[in-house]
Amino acid sequence: MDIRQLEYFVQAARLNSFSRAAESLYITQPTISKMVRNLETELGADLFYREGRSIRLTDAGELLLVKAQNIVESFASLSSELDSLRNLKQGHIRIGLPPMVGASFFPAVIGEFHRKYPEVTIRLHEDGAKKVEDDVESGLLDIGAIVLPVDPARFHCFTFVEEKLELLVPTGHRLDGAQQVPLRELAEEEFVLFREDFALHDRIISECVKAGFQPKVVYESSQWDLISRMVAAGMGIALLPETICRDIDRSRIAVISLTEPVIPWQLGMIWRKDRYLSFAAREWIAFAMNVLGERYSRPEPPEDI
Repeated sequence: MDIRQLEYFVQAARLNSFSRAAESLYITQPTISKMVRNLETELGADLFYREGRSIRLTDAGELLLVKAQNIVESFASLSSELDSLRNLKQGHIRIGLPPMVGASFFPAVIGEFHRKYPEVTIRLHEDGAKKVEDDVESGLLDIGAIVLPVDPARFHCFTFVEEKLELLVPTGHRLDGAQQVPLRELAEEEFVLFREDFALHDRIISECVKAGFQPKVVYESSQWDLISRMVAAGMGIALLPETICRDIDRSRIAVISLTEPVIPWQLGMIWRKDRYLSFAAREWIAFAMNVLGERYSRPEPPEDI
């Protein structure tokens, strides 16, 4: 038994898929399947039920997973610490970005980082903010950009955007021309929202309930540009951040300030407090802090950043 076998097994167990695990590890599916088979032979027990393309852990697999995760994480921490001691400016970083956040804020940052550290590879994972937070928590991601707030007991965080949500209505709508609108006035409107795995989905619904009504949701999407097009087509109204609203086609959509309440939109970059970060990941955090500007808070930063 070697550490690679355990790494491959743990990743397959986390993702419930040999093919997805192979992709995340930059190896072929036959390689990971063979390594897991060899491990099963060595242990004398099946670790997965194989049902077509899907897999799930057996009792023996569940038992091994608990031990193997600790071994793999300890080995990864050791390797990262040794790399840092040798001042190796190379490595691999797994970063989670909600699609709206990634497109608006990170292309320039990633480009500058790559020019400075060409040997460091960055793997971007696009998901809703809630899924990104879960994956940073589980260790599938090193760093994630999410919609705040976040649990300060589990994560380090710095804030890089503080904005508010604005109201989008199609031109010709009864509210077209208004300077500002209280949230309660939208009680009879139909809403176009982000999907449930996006933090703004729950935030908007929660604020509507506090204002005294349950929003009528007619469409959900993971793409802000599709949401704005649905509004332009008269399918409903939407609430989007200021950054996104700056790129909205004002000939088809009216953008109005939302009041009573103002709904804040704060973005932050998070990483786990109890996990050692590689040299590359620590460089990325320091670099992103600098490039994204001075407008952030950094509660209890790790000593090695």
